Amino acid sequence: MRQENFLEKKLQERRDQQAFRTLKLPTGKTDFCSNDYLGIIHYGLLETSEAHWLKHGSGGSRLLAGNDALTESTEQQLAGFHQSEAALLYNSGYDANLGLLSAVPQRGDTIIYDYLSHASIRDGIRLSFAQSFSFRHNDLAELEKKLQSATGNIFVVTESVFSMDGDQAPLEEMTTLCEKYNAHLIVDEAHATGVIGERGEGLVQHLQLQQRIFARVVTFGKAVGCHGAVVLGSRLLRDYLINFSRSFIYTTALPQASVRAIRDAYALFPQMKKERILLASMIKMFQEAILPFEKLLSSTPIQVVVIPGNEAVKSIAGKLQDAGMDVRPILYPTVPKGGERLRIVLHAFNTETEVKKLISHFD
Repeated sequence: MRQENFLEKKLQERRDQQAFRTLKLPTGKTDFCSNDYLGIIHYGLLETSEAHWLKHGSGGSRLLAGNDALTESTEQQLAGFHQSEAALLYNSGYDANLGLLSAVPQRGDTIIYDYLSHASIRDGIRLSFAQSFSFRHNDLAELEKKLQSATGNIFVVTESVFSMDGDQAPLEEMTTLCEKYNAHLIVDEAHATGVIGERGEGLVQHLQLQQRIFARVVTFGKAVGCHGAVVLGSRLLRDYLINFSRSFIYTTALPQASVRAIRDAYALFPQMKKERILLASMIKMFQEAILPFEKLLSSTPIQVVVIPGNEAVKSIAGKLQDAGMDVRPILYPTVPKGGERLRIVLHAFNTETEVKKLISHFD
């Protein structure tokens, strides 16, 4: 019998912290949980009859058997939409951050990242040989202090919309700081794409900063409604990643069915202005509500209600779920102790009645 007590010990620690995770099946409750901000998945807008002839396997990595004309033309389409010189597809946002941040910064270089950056950013940094330092969330003064003492090639990493707080990075000021210290700014646009901008182009383009950014990571698993990710940057960066990015080189490429879904989504979500307007009205309603708990300021679909303590936040989430609303608690250690929260996600398909019901159940 294989001895696995060492696994049980760590799991018991999670149980003792009220932080043990389990997988749950869809329940038919009102969706205040998914990242399907515009409803592309909810309404099945990418389910087309043409998909049956597309390959559901690519046969290898892009450098071997997995490259094709559809993938390369899709990268050109993405580069054009995002006003970037070049684009390179990855299998997921996690792979993109891992592949970019582990490959580009070298020994002797410096990475400075927002303390609240996503786990995929942190893991990519951990795999790099560069030295790394965090700065307090959105704190430009501390960022500048870190920039002043940085050595080698300098990389500053942030999200445009933060996945656990729903707030935005001060990208204009950060871009100016990076230019002052000759640093390369990398922005993860996962939760801004599809939502921010006249066509859902993301915060970087909305602020007209795309020519001043070293690299952007755009993921498709949120508002875009499908799977995969793209790194946007120069042709030189694309060539470099093809040669040195391990999560690109050593993985089977996205199949044609996935690439076609990306193309179809990019033909769809830029036109969804009505959905973005509806979403904005749901956000306004929730932000104006008076709740008995701390509510973070956010103009994005990610709305946060802070309820300190794993047990306490799980209890409130359970009551909301019992009332037919799919609201999930975010527990320590995913967020710092004392910052446990309900991460409420609003969607264009949520109704005014549903949001009012949600608000009323906090009383």
